[in-house]
Parts: sequence; structure tokens; C-alpha cells
Amino acid sequence: FAAMSGVSAAGTVTMGLIALPSMLKRGYQKDIAVGTISAGGSLGILIPQSIIMVIFASLTGESVGRLFMGGVFPGLVLAGIFIVYIAIRCLFQPQLGPALSREERVSFGQKFRLVRAVILPILLVLLVLGTIYTGICTPTEASAVGAFGALICTIINRRFSWQMFKEATLGAFRLSVMCGWIVLGAKCFTHVYTATGAGDLILTLISGLQVNRWLIMIAMQFILLILGCFIDPIGIMMITLPVFTPIVVAAGFNLVWFGILFTINMELAYITPPFGFNLFYMKGVVPEDITMGDIYRSIVPFVGLEMIGLALVMAFPQIALWLPNTMKW
Repeated sequence: FAAMSGVSAAGTVTMGLIALPSMLKRGYQKDIAVGTISAGGSLGILIPQSIIMVIFASLTGESVGRLFMGGVFPGLVLAGIFIVYIAIRCLFQPQLGPALSREERVSFGQKFRLVRAVILPILLVLLVLGTIYTGICTPTEASAVGAFGALICTIINRRFSWQMFKEATLGAFRLSVMCGWIVLGAKCFTHVYTATGAGDLILTLISGLQVNRWLIMIAMQFILLILGCFIDPIGIMMITLPVFTPIVVAAGFNLVWFGILFTINMELAYITPPFGFNLFYMKGVVPEDITMGDIYRSIVPFVGLEMIGLALVMAFPQIALWLPNTMKW
């Protein structure tokens, strides 16, 4: 879902509607079930294609393609951390995630037939990312390739209709217009910020502090974490990027790497109380006996795991930079 949608809500809501009832029916504890879906949905803005990365690139001038490639391994690392945590915790607390009964287990042949349903989506993702990575298409051209590929997949699955085509086109148009206004507002803010000399003033003040540049980077991450508890990611981007980007460049940090750190922090913004969007998405799809307090408690371990992932990418920048540095353009 993350690779196909580029937003956090799609995976969270869909898996909340499909997977959560089945998990609860089979005896999974609500803490592990709700927390897993809420945290897993946040990966939608890190694993390409990502709407947040597109907006980040528009506001900073960085390459969208390099940002997309930079999110691949950090996204896999975070997903791996989640999986290892769930496996270890369920190993020591089997009641959290009980094994399937023998009657519910399926044969290898049945599993293979089920896997066929995801072949076309996987091919579509590989088509879009592959054309960007190899330099065949720019990200804008690759989006057109992806849209055409999605249309072909719909026809192959015999689900195409002119009504669906109209709704998809209008939905894409609304999203594009929304992003356009966000970028326009941010650009206006950036120009005013620059024209008043505020950017030079901030750079001068920070340069005069004579502190290690890593302390500055850690302070930025802390600020983003606090803002994520109260402001939506788009608002955070419009407020902070005009201020942070010149500082990051002046300090000699790689902007793609910073973009991935920023995106991981926006993931945290989606799941940190009290304003985490994913938590409210989950509240809209969970049974009535699961309270907002239950959802808040379920996400606490995953917030810690996200922070571990953030620290790993900070300590080992090549997790985010190796793949973009091998691109063909």
C-alpha cells in the first residue's frame, strides 16, 4: 500500500478495515493489533512514491527521484524493525499474537494462488521506480507511466468503468491542486522570509554559537518531533523548511539525507499523540470497545522503534544515500 499510494491514510484505513477484524477474531490482543496497523501505515510517506517527498523536493529544490530512492532502504529497515519487535514480543507473550489453528492454515498451492493477486501491483511499483532509477524517465514522466500502468491493471482485472475513471481523474486533480497551493504558500513565505533578511540572521546566529554541527542536526530533529505532536506534517514543512534548509546546506549535510530524516520525523508526527493523524484514522475503523486511550497506549512501543530507525539513519547516512548515489542520472 505504501509503495502504491504515497500517503499514510490509505494503508492505515484499509488494513484497519480488512486486517483488524480478522486479527481480533483470532485472539490477537488489541494493543499489538492496533499498534501494528497504525505504525505500519506511517511507512506510506517514506517508502516511494511519497507525497511528502514530492512537496519536500518542491520546497527545497532537491531531486524527487533521489529522495524516492533514498527512502527505499530506510523504509525497509523500519519495516524490519517492526517485524523483529512483533516476532520477539509474541515469542515471549504468545497471547498477544496466537498462532493460526490447523483448520485455518492453507497449503502452499493456495498461498501461491493468493500471491498472484499482488503480482500486478508489484510490477506497477517496479515499473515506476525502475524508470526513475535507470534514468529512462524523470519522476514527472514516471508518474504518467504509473498512471497508464494502473489503467492497464484495472482493465486486466476487468474493473474498469468510465465512472471509476472519472472519479480517479478528479481525485488526482484535487490532490494536485492542493499540493500546488501548498507549494505556492510555502514559496511566498520563503520569499518574504528571505527578503527580510531573517535567513541570514539565523545563519549568523547559529554560526556564532560555535557548536558541533551534529548538535544542530539533533536539535532540528527534536524540534520536528515536538512540532509533530501538535501540527500536521504539511504545516510543519511550510514553517520549518525555509528556516532549516539553508542551515543544513551551510553545515555541509547532504540534503537528500536530511530529507529522509525529515520524512521519518513526519512519520512520527502521524503516530504521536495527541495529534497523530493515523491514531484518528484508526479510531474511525476500530470497534466501539477500543477507546482512544487504547490506541494511544498501543502506539507507544512503535514510537520508540521509529526513533531507533531515525537514529540508525542519522548514524549511518549510507542507508539513505547508497541507492541514490548509484542512480544513472
